[in-house]
Amino acid sequence: MSKQVTTVSEEGFSSTNEIRDFETTIDPNGEEGADTLESLLAAYASCYVPALRVGARQRDADDLGRIEIGSMGELNDDDKLDSIRFDIRVEGDIDDETGEKVIERAFELCKVHDALKESLHAETSFEGNAF
Repeated sequence: MSKQVTTVSEEGFSSTNEIRDFETTIDPNGEEGADTLESLLAAYASCYVPALRVGARQRDADDLGRIEIGSMGELNDDDKLDSIRFDIRVEGDIDDETGEKVIERAFELCKVHDALKESLHAETSFEGNAF
């Protein structure tokens, strides 16, 4: 099984991404859409939501109800991502100890968390005069 996304940039830095029947714009300058790091934070948090729900079930926690994740990415002097912080709020009545167990399990389940590893690097090919 594989996942496929087609990214097209006609000019400038903004790109349109075709993901199955969906389309999204990502703009590194943040003028025509979310910037690249905001998009990464959104994908990470969006993946973490179902991981929290499954983790809660697996750790015998009550229903989490509404989940809100405030994602913050700290940038280094080169404007590259240096660290990520999640501030997680849930509607359910979950004590801190159970919450920590749920968080640990969610990190184990989250596919985006797993993908953010140094060993993952895109293999590439390049073709000039393609259009």
